[in-house]
Amino acid sequence: MAAWWTVEQCARSVAQAGARVSVLQSSLRSDHLQRHGVDYHFLPIAGAGGGVDPGFAALLAQLRPDVIHLHGLGFTREVQWLAQLAPGVPLLLQDHAARHPRRPWLWWRWRRALSRARGVIFCARAQALPFRRWGLLPRRTRVYEVPEASSHLRPIDGAVARELTGLAGDPALLWVGHLDANKDPLAVLGGVALAARELPGLQLWMCFGRAPLRAEVIARARAPDLAGRVHLLGAVPHAQVAHWMPAADFLVQGSHREGSGYSVIEALACGLSPVVTDIPSFRSLLGDLPGHQAAALWPVGQPAALADALVRLAGGDGLRRRQQVRARFEAHCSLDALGQGLLAAYQDALQP
Repeated sequence: MAAWWTVEQCARSVAQAGARVSVLQSSLRSDHLQRHGVDYHFLPIAGAGGGVDPGFAALLAQLRPDVIHLHGLGFTREVQWLAQLAPGVPLLLQDHAARHPRRPWLWWRWRRALSRARGVIFCARAQALPFRRWGLLPRRTRVYEVPEASSHLRPIDGAVARELTGLAGDPALLWVGHLDANKDPLAVLGGVALAARELPGLQLWMCFGRAPLRAEVIARARAPDLAGRVHLLGAVPHAQVAHWMPAADFLVQGSHREGSGYSVIEALACGLSPVVTDIPSFRSLLGDLPGHQAAALWPVGQPAALADALVRLAGGDGLRRRQQVRARFEAHCSLDALGQGLLAAYQDALQP
């Protein structure tokens, strides 16, 4: 359950919105538990002969669902099983940063599976466009825009947070993410170096896990235009992120592609203004915040645009920014908003 916390959040949010929710999770061991009004069933889905497990088929028939919500777009075999076991029951598939198969001769499996779905849930509607373009997602299939997750983090006093973490800077920037090509830390470092010309007190604090670009990041951080400004924290326990985010002034991200953006969702929860790349999921999560100068979007791979955004926002009213950011979280990413968004998708899927 701890490893798949997004599934638990989705289920709990919909249950709180008024739906009866049962989660069927593939597992080698059979078990059952109930949490926050949700029934969780752990059991084998695939049978010994390669087909569906009889116990799973029997449980699905017993539950008699009105809608089936499957997490992931790539479970092509399981989609076929569900369509056969529950004919006529609307099936919704939720994207979790799926990539289509690189080999075109395998696309037929995706086409067949996605054609069975009444709808597909993305963090941003624009994320469905490549699947349409590749002919994997039929035009008739409905597309719903719902955040991938919520967050339990809450804002705390910035001065208290800085005392707890030791974070400093004017402004103080926070990075939370891997040091890899997709996250593009080198573009962010380039933007920070340019922004520092106008913001002499600027400091960047980097929390990260996987780090294939660690050597390159260290080398860039030691360059004269960044020396003393970049602090590589490495892996920070998730519980401590609740202190680091309120202590910072801006979250910076350079992602080229994201299914949603958990660190952005958590930043919104903490009232921390994201200054992130202009990709579909981030645009959806931020909503109108950039227009109100409470956050910013910058083109992928363009450090100068990041620098301009940081300089522009740094002179604004920090308290007002935090209030606007938190309000966006409540309206779009809170547990209540997540549940209402999913429930609305289910209700629409029930319509012919």
